Amino acid sequence: MTDTPLVIAGKTYNSRLLVGSGKYKDLTETKLATDAAQADIITVAIRRTNIGQDANEPNLLDVISPDTYTILPNTAGCYTAKDAVRTCQLARELLGGHNLVKLEVLGDEKTLYPNVVETLAAAKTLVDDGFDVMVYTSDDPIIAKELENIGCVAVMPLASLIGSGQGIANPANIKLIKEQANVPILVDAGIGCASDAARAMELGCDGVLMNSAIANAQDPILMASAMKHAIIAGRESYLAGRMMKKAFASASSPMENLI
Repeated sequence: MTDTPLVIAGKTYNSRLLVGSGKYKDLTETKLATDAAQADIITVAIRRTNIGQDANEPNLLDVISPDTYTILPNTAGCYTAKDAVRTCQLARELLGGHNLVKLEVLGDEKTLYPNVVETLAAAKTLVDDGFDVMVYTSDDPIIAKELENIGCVAVMPLASLIGSGQGIANPANIKLIKEQANVPILVDAGIGCASDAARAMELGCDGVLMNSAIANAQDPILMASAMKHAIIAGRESYLAGRMMKKAFASASSPMENLI
């Protein structure tokens, strides 16, 4: 299978690993892990991270420069479509007309599961307002397709609950979502280790977004590097095409002409 580049909202990206900027012990660790991951797209929680809202606080953009990375403002912490839309509008103002956003509207504080009703409403409002919306959603293939039909530039089904590290709970649904999609499908939330990331890529996904898996590792910088390699390995495995599973043994060496 021939590879194709990752293109989101008309822009081509070299890395299929997207990383978050939260949960690190300080901005220095954030920068070191981001550099180790060699990601192109960095998510920023607008309601939790200073990117210019407070001139008296450390600014993430001082270490994660928009000249080097694509900053992806997200609506983490929003529980209604109204709050999510308002947060995206604030992000556009702070970033000088930046239209690429990650939409997430949560259902409750315990599960952080997406509220798909509010997500659909917010997505339509944002698309109509000229935003390029990358959207966090459940692993429901019907909802994923509806979000694509609304005009979202990428759909981001969860692997499992945010921050749980449980890996891909429903690989069959993720594969269904990918097979019917005409926009990039990026697995988001629940990744715990490098094998989880590689598995997402082997399912055919276009990329993986993660934060906790790197930031909560005992060595975040080393884990960031591991994730970089996992994404590459998983993508190459998908393109190569795995061997067929068999119910019987098959010798690696031929049996004919043995001495």
